[in-house]
Amino acid sequence: MRLYIGPDRFAMPAPQVDIFIPCFVDQLYPHTAMNMVKVLEKAGCQVHYNPAQTCCGQPAYNAGYKAESRDIAEKFLADFTPGTAETRYVVSPSASCVGMVRNAYSHLFAGTPEAARCQGVQRRTYELTEFLTDVLHVDAIPGACLAGTYTYHDSCSALRECGIREAPRRLLDGVAGLSRIEMAETTTCCGFGGTFAVKFEAISVAMAQQKVEHALATGADYIVSTDVSCLMHLEAYIRREKLAIKTMHIADVLASGW
Repeated sequence: MRLYIGPDRFAMPAPQVDIFIPCFVDQLYPHTAMNMVKVLEKAGCQVHYNPAQTCCGQPAYNAGYKAESRDIAEKFLADFTPGTAETRYVVSPSASCVGMVRNAYSHLFAGTPEAARCQGVQRRTYELTEFLTDVLHVDAIPGACLAGTYTYHDSCSALRECGIREAPRRLLDGVAGLSRIEMAETTTCCGFGGTFAVKFEAISVAMAQQKVEHALATGADYIVSTDVSCLMHLEAYIRREKLAIKTMHIADVLASGW
């Protein structure tokens, strides 16, 4: 049996983690998924990956296709219900997907035979940073090192759907060589919002511009967040305007230097 040293300094069975990799991370940022695995293993977890996993159903749900999103959500429940009695956490590098599971699933499965299983999966599902700080009680990843300064973007899903604010900052402040400079209006939306960016392009781009300008005003080297979707949106604006600031997902930061 694999063991790890818990926060009380006693050896205990390694936490069992099923990772959920969102569609856009799988297709566009696979290195972020691999870095999450690297960080979880560094924290003492035994990581499992179910290759049958697909989507959490959020795009369909947000577009109003509730029946279709419930079909996808039912598959999610099946994919992340262990076939054994062992308890496995479900951890994702996306607060957006975690927020979907925690909140929208309650509406999708209310009054259905799947409600009990849904609640069980919801209780075990975490965004990466809150899992590290709230479940494993980890405040820093040993060896994490990145020279420079960062400013943090609170994604709407992390802050408003999952209540995540301090966990990522605590972990980032434990990265050697990295210092934080808070930007103005850090909790304001970046303008992505999934299909919002497609349906309301001009508004979406203007919101990205405002967010990036606030970040640039700090003089920081990096914009860091828990959500690749937000960073993808901001990075597109940064690249178009050829601006001197970079975006990094927190998993990539925590996996730097070792």
